[in-house]
Amino acid sequence: MKLSRDNKLKIGLGVAVSILLVRLFVIQIVDDKYKIDASNNSMVYSIIYPTRGIIHDRTGKILVGNKIAYDLTVTPKEVEAFDTAALCKALDITPEFVRQKMSEYHENRRRIGYQSVVMLRQLPPERYMKFAEIAYKFPGFRGQARTIREYPYNAGGNLLGYVSEADADLIKRSNGEYKAGDYVGRTGIEATCEKYLKGEKGYNIYLRNSRNKIEGSYRDGEMDKDAVPGKDITTTIDAELQHYGQMLMQNKVGSLVAIEPSTGEILTLVSSPSLDVEVLADIGSHYNEIISDPYKPMFNRAVQSPYPPGSVFKLVNGLIGLQEGVITPATEYPCHSGYYFGRNRLGCHEHRSPLDLEESIMMSCNAYYCYVLRGLLENEKYPSVAEALDKWDEYVKSFGFGEKLGSDFPSELGGFIPDSEYYDRIYGKGRWKATNVISLSIGQGEIGCTPLHLANLCATIANRGFYYIPHIIKDSEEVSIDDKYRERHYTLVDTVHFPKVIEGMYRAVNSGWGEGGTATIAAVDGLEICGKTGTAQNPRGDDHSVFICFAPKDDPKIAVAAYVEHGSFGARWAAPIASLLVEKYLNGEIGESRIPLETRVLEGNLLDKVKTE
Repeated sequence: MKLSRDNKLKIGLGVAVSILLVRLFVIQIVDDKYKIDASNNSMVYSIIYPTRGIIHDRTGKILVGNKIAYDLTVTPKEVEAFDTAALCKALDITPEFVRQKMSEYHENRRRIGYQSVVMLRQLPPERYMKFAEIAYKFPGFRGQARTIREYPYNAGGNLLGYVSEADADLIKRSNGEYKAGDYVGRTGIEATCEKYLKGEKGYNIYLRNSRNKIEGSYRDGEMDKDAVPGKDITTTIDAELQHYGQMLMQNKVGSLVAIEPSTGEILTLVSSPSLDVEVLADIGSHYNEIISDPYKPMFNRAVQSPYPPGSVFKLVNGLIGLQEGVITPATEYPCHSGYYFGRNRLGCHEHRSPLDLEESIMMSCNAYYCYVLRGLLENEKYPSVAEALDKWDEYVKSFGFGEKLGSDFPSELGGFIPDSEYYDRIYGKGRWKATNVISLSIGQGEIGCTPLHLANLCATIANRGFYYIPHIIKDSEEVSIDDKYRERHYTLVDTVHFPKVIEGMYRAVNSGWGEGGTATIAAVDGLEICGKTGTAQNPRGDDHSVFICFAPKDDPKIAVAAYVEHGSFGARWAAPIASLLVEKYLNGEIGESRIPLETRVLEGNLLDKVKTE
């Protein structure tokens, strides 16, 4: 039987109505997700904040833990007349504070609705319990438990970072991931590992009656959601060594970085002056004080300061010279208190002359490396000085300079290595020569690098030509590191050339009395420390003191870079600091003969030398 058009329309309409009725039944009876939507005024959501993950050092010691605190929240539409004096006594606050807050809530009553707002944050348990005993007298006021950070070790605010409440801008950028009242890692490891540490919020749902009173849990808590704790993090940091490094750098401006060469794991990362961990726990109360500090304690010099490397960079030029065939280990160059070119002179300290490669490293001869760089840039292999410089640039960058190393620490700076285009802009294309850039030979001029770059250079030499990207998070059961941190990065210099440079570094530290080693102050019996001093020129005061070293000579366990602003020559401050760190790590204590040196370093104060304008 053929259906009429009217019957077809009636059947179609009937089907549509049936579908709609079934959907309404599912929504209203079967699926109650719309009933329990957070905007439903008959329901009250009590947020359960997760426990933030714990941060451990490489040996399992807790660097950052948790303790309980309470936020006092207020739901304005539930508040009734209350005894202000009793509330103030319990919470140790003033009546003026309460009146101001309640006035603000009243003005915004319509906008706030049944939402809860935080009146007091991070109340310690003993203070909150005084309120909890009389909480029944204050409808609309509730306590909300949460964890806040505590710090068993003073392991450096710049390293650990701090946690603070998400601001409006972050909330907007997070696309719903963060809401008002949430806490987020802002700097340091807290920021690096935020996605692991933060956990996942939960909630309890309560029913509210027509008189705005809480009746009880919705469906006996069936729809409540447990908070998911954050994952614990194991760092590569040695807590004891980090603390000791900070003691060595106290009252000085600069940084101290230590790396395990065989893994690229960062053992110590000190930026000085730094934030004390006690400040981290309540960063908001100290923020104005911190940002007005002329020594900028929130600025992490270890990864953000583009310093000139000074004479430690001679090691790079020496290795490139060997690779390019410009020199051999036996090549000698003279030094007559400096290197002369035209009417100019690049000065050097007094030492015997001529010198071969090992002796040039041991005595840190400036002239030797002027000859090396000039030989590299005027090499007949290349049609022009510009092309030779670009090849030099390629070599240097293979050591990790001139770019971010790719560490997992936030805000890492890439530094700067000049190329021919840079000098073309300054002098004009084809209008500059090797002597115009001769200061590159001793790590001066336009070169900029961070102490992390210098520690990585030291690890690269210790490894005889390769490095692992420095990193601060270890593999653990809860968190796996990226495979890139397990890859070897080889320089463009063949590994056969490194032993001669290492021998020069060994002699710089361990040469006999009167032989001229610039770093003999760093020698420790039995440790075979290999090092190189640096004095980085500083137009705004005393030169910067620089030193890199690793130990032992064979199968190295630690590579260190120390950079002390306004610290004079490398052996004055940087070499003692770095060598004491090495001794502490490898021996566990400082030998009796070196206690006076340790005392001098711990008591040394260079802050008045640093211009803070």
